[in-house]
Amino acid sequence: MTVNATEITSSEWEIMRVIWTKGPTDTNDIIAILQQKRDWTESTIKTLLRRLVNKNILTTTKAGRQFTYHANLDEADAMTETVDDVFGRLCNMNKGAAIIDLIQSSELSQADIQKMQALLAEKIKTAPEKVACNCLPDDCDC
Repeated sequence: MTVNATEITSSEWEIMRVIWTKGPTDTNDIIAILQQKRDWTESTIKTLLRRLVNKNILTTTKAGRQFTYHANLDEADAMTETVDDVFGRLCNMNKGAAIIDLIQSSELSQADIQKMQALLAEKIKTAPEKVACNCLPDDCDC
């Protein structure tokens, strides 16, 4: 069974953020952390965990009555796959505006901004004046 990050719901991302941050984590720890962040019941959290196991995003090991959850998907890979999926649905002509909006609304470190500036300085050397639309098979000009 393959792992598909695009199948992770917003609520399931909350679970995954805990496991990606802490590493393999038992049910009690996951519940305690998430109940501090969200108004979720224990049964809701267990349901979300079960769904992630069914999607092969998580695996479990059992010690006594306690389950420990392990990520089958690296956080960076999940983020890349999700972003690629979203941007794959956008018109090529609108991707730049979406990235600009994302940058404006995101808290970024100075190091991240410097990396982006360096990448953009390199990318501008080969960038076209205008990006072609990919919405329709004809010569579309959105």
